[in-house]
Amino acid sequence: MKKTLDSNFYWGGSVSSFQTEGAWDEGGKGLSIYDVRPTNPEFSDWKVAIDAYHRYDEDIVLMKEMGFNFYRFSICWSRIIPNGDDEINEEGVKFYNDLIDKLIAAGIEPMITLVHFDMPYKLVKEYNGFASRKVVDLFERYARVCMERFGDRVKHWMTFNEQNLHATMLRVSNAEEIPEGVSEAKHLYQVNHNVFIAHCKATKALRELVPDAKMCGMTTVSNFYPEKCTPQNNLFAKQAYNYINAFHSDVFVNGEYPSYMVSYLENRGWMPKFEEGDAELLKYTVDYLAFSYYRSNTLTEGSFDNERPYGEIINEHVIKNPYLDATEWGWEKDAIGFRWTLNEMYQRHHMPLFVLENGMGAREELDENDEIHDDYRIEYHRNHIQEMKNAILEDGVDCMGYITWGPIDIPSSGCEIAKRYGFVYVNRTEKDLKDLRRVPKKSFKWIKKVFESNGEDLV
Repeated sequence: MKKTLDSNFYWGGSVSSFQTEGAWDEGGKGLSIYDVRPTNPEFSDWKVAIDAYHRYDEDIVLMKEMGFNFYRFSICWSRIIPNGDDEINEEGVKFYNDLIDKLIAAGIEPMITLVHFDMPYKLVKEYNGFASRKVVDLFERYARVCMERFGDRVKHWMTFNEQNLHATMLRVSNAEEIPEGVSEAKHLYQVNHNVFIAHCKATKALRELVPDAKMCGMTTVSNFYPEKCTPQNNLFAKQAYNYINAFHSDVFVNGEYPSYMVSYLENRGWMPKFEEGDAELLKYTVDYLAFSYYRSNTLTEGSFDNERPYGEIINEHVIKNPYLDATEWGWEKDAIGFRWTLNEMYQRHHMPLFVLENGMGAREELDENDEIHDDYRIEYHRNHIQEMKNAILEDGVDCMGYITWGPIDIPSSGCEIAKRYGFVYVNRTEKDLKDLRRVPKKSFKWIKKVFESNGEDLV
């Protein structure tokens, strides 16, 4: 039995462009959907975020000090091709070239996410996002530009952040206008199919343009426990896992819709239209599976009807697990569920796994000594890293790395700055930018020790 993690194991952090960069109207960038989409009036907006566009040099210094050897970031499509269908913005290309070069110089391997829920606003306004095959083709063009400009140095790629969410909500596909006479479910699953085709077109392009690079398929995974031990409750939880989690991974690995999903969609009249060549494009499978994991869910007994999408039905059956503690936002902390998920995915798909997001959000303020004592965050990561090691060293799971979410504080996906995930505090509030100073938390020294010891020192 293996005693330690491989020496080439990856440790680091993940972020998105709209949650970090700011500089919303600088550097030739076009208007993004996030620049115009309203946020909760009690929260912030995306105009500054943590100003990484101007401050990434100091952030890289902090990442290097923490022992990072890997950093996953997303590219802002509208910084590269401002309107999505116009000319390349060379100033935007230079920004990402400089970022990549400085990461590599610091010994940190970069990974690119092409779309993290954002796109040029023009593509939303004129085409309804990924509801349009025109946008699929424009995405392929954008992907090829990025691969041509950055592929000589970037060898890890992913197309869509948490791609399985495209089958549960139209917002992430920017395709919220439902055509007249079409049900929400049918529209949703057609859009999801279009995103599959966009992913596969980009995978095909990577094989052609950067043959030594690797493409992953990325999902967000929350395993499901049945509330009761009744056969129906167990069946419902298993079906929920298949639909929410496994559907996309099955396509990524096997190159076709799994039979359970074909039956689910055909029985309800929701099977998406396959255009000529789509079945062949789906054959462009991935090199490994990546996923985010934050929590598990517990489900009451239920069943799937013929009217509403599966995501809506599953959400109605989620209840609190009395055996788990939760964050203020109701996300239940379940490190053993993390081990369960690693085992389930590896045993099902027989493909290397990569943990690309893990962490917990908490409200935090600097104390009178300019410090934050986030022992709860240390405990969360210690437990999850230990259970990941158990999955690898005891259960035989092939896992490439452990990448945390938002290692330097960033606004949440809802633009709530108070929900902080980082090992580094960023000095700002929802409405007051203050000085955006970076202040290492107690967890900073702890995660540095973990990363530099290759996961050996968790004390």
